[in-house]
Amino acid sequence: MKIKYSIALLTATLMFSSCEKFLDRPQLTSANDDNAWTTEENVRLYANKFYAGYTIEGVTVPGLFEGYGSGFNLGSSYLLSFSDDVVRQGNQGEFTLAVPNSAIWSFRNIRSINIMLDRIESRMSTVLSTEAYNHWTGIGKFFRAMQYADLVTTYGDVPYYDKPISDSDYDALFKDRTPRNEVMDAVYEDLKFAFENVRLNDGAQTVNRYVVAGFITRVALTEGSWQKYYYKDNERAKKFFELAKTAGDYVIASNKFDIVTDYRSQFTSEDLKGNKDMIMYRQYDEAINVKHAVLSTHNLADNVTYGASADLLKAFILNDGKVWQNSELENAKDFATTELFKTRDSRLEASFHSKPTPRNRGSLLYLTKFLPRDVEARVAAGGAAGTAFTGANNTTDAPVLRYAEVLLNWIEAKAELATLGGAAVTQGDIDQSINKIRNRPLAPEAIAKGVVKTAPMSLGTLPVDPERDVTVSALIWEIRRERRMEMTFEYSRIEDLKRWSKLDYMDTDANPDLLAGAWVDFPTQLPDEIKDGLSVVKLNGQVEVYNALTPGSKEKMVGFYRNTATRGRQTFLGLGNVNPYLSPVGRNQINEYASRGYVLSQTEGWPQN
Repeated sequence: MKIKYSIALLTATLMFSSCEKFLDRPQLTSANDDNAWTTEENVRLYANKFYAGYTIEGVTVPGLFEGYGSGFNLGSSYLLSFSDDVVRQGNQGEFTLAVPNSAIWSFRNIRSINIMLDRIESRMSTVLSTEAYNHWTGIGKFFRAMQYADLVTTYGDVPYYDKPISDSDYDALFKDRTPRNEVMDAVYEDLKFAFENVRLNDGAQTVNRYVVAGFITRVALTEGSWQKYYYKDNERAKKFFELAKTAGDYVIASNKFDIVTDYRSQFTSEDLKGNKDMIMYRQYDEAINVKHAVLSTHNLADNVTYGASADLLKAFILNDGKVWQNSELENAKDFATTELFKTRDSRLEASFHSKPTPRNRGSLLYLTKFLPRDVEARVAAGGAAGTAFTGANNTTDAPVLRYAEVLLNWIEAKAELATLGGAAVTQGDIDQSINKIRNRPLAPEAIAKGVVKTAPMSLGTLPVDPERDVTVSALIWEIRRERRMEMTFEYSRIEDLKRWSKLDYMDTDANPDLLAGAWVDFPTQLPDEIKDGLSVVKLNGQVEVYNALTPGSKEKMVGFYRNTATRGRQTFLGLGNVNPYLSPVGRNQINEYASRGYVLSQTEGWPQN
């Protein structure tokens, strides 16, 4: 039977139920709390709930490593449907343009983590060995750092707490925001302590030093980028980029991980145990009723309203290592899906179905990245997906942190450091990261379709991309492209655009490719879809709208699909009292502070009232 994060969760939740409330929770004086901190196993049970999340007093608290989520509650790491990778049927997803009435951060997990750290320090110094004491303190600090890093990325300045707060301590409960830099300095120190003290191995499916180092590459790269591109503070950027590089060096030098699995199999496996591509993953098991629903609407049989944008499809590198505008490959400018599979990087074929289908109303290109290939073939042939691939019955394991991401975090941090006076990126660095990823095995089904591996990246002959953002170097542009291909429809794209200060890529007025989907030959492939409302976009940008009264209009319906009802995004940049990069807190929360005689400052860029 698969080991699951939740096996010990019920015990931990019951044992420590008195600890799980927001900052207004009364002081912890129950017998459970008084008597529980007596063994290392009890600390482990307490820590287990932070993995996949837990429910307390009817409130679901998200975990740090949700994977595909649980039941119909999908995790936040997959099926990202708001970025320049995605086109939606009808209205596009919008940025927040006004301060909401009610919205604020949650400190449930942080309070609970601080309780854990406090109890380890105050009650367990004589119970635990020095090694165990430092390990579990490191685990707590790692969890706290992860939580605060997420809060800061969302809100900027947030109140910082490093100890439990009494419900009667109003000055602490209602204190104003702590400056972002102060919070992230504390995160930096927490991460360093965890990196130096968490065990190399603490058992299967638990946080160890390699997991800590892997997540440090993510957190530190993110903060370094925010500091460089949004806050324009190169010294702080360098500090965090160096931490990301150091952590990446550690993971790579361990030789414990590798790129050995074909791309799609990483996301569709029933058992990722022992897979060297995985630094951390979440297991699912029908036997203990731990299942997810990532395929409830992505099984090729059900309808979805969003899919890959033409902008994403055009971004995929060709397998000769060049961009489509100047590749010499035969059919390099042919965007028919079957030809794309033969000419583009193999991750395109591994992520999408080969034929356009109206079951994806946004793009007509169906995302199959998370669907096992045999199930895709069965549904395409007219069969049923099967119970295990519908509803909340899915048991495929979920990658939580992949080695490929750590390699991409590492090479990006090195490239950024080079712009700040650090050593230049070498071809060896590229070979150890991007080219290792490009050389992953291909699935037999992909090879049968004509898919081949992409040529290695060479620093001496980087692609000449006419669409490159000239504010970044060609190398950084290509590293970012590699990340986009590797992590499409995963957690990172919108977060990447924010940390690079590039939300303008989401402007549908400036980039009409965001409103188009797959290339479709409607007369041949989907003749029944030729009706009022259909339009296509030619490669030169010309829009053809179907008109039944116009002779030859039907034959012109070959191009990137765009429904005439698909509308652009509202203007979100350059507006007064609107900051799309950081989330506002609600008016009700600001007023609650004021009613108690305290001030809660609004998020940078948003109006106080």
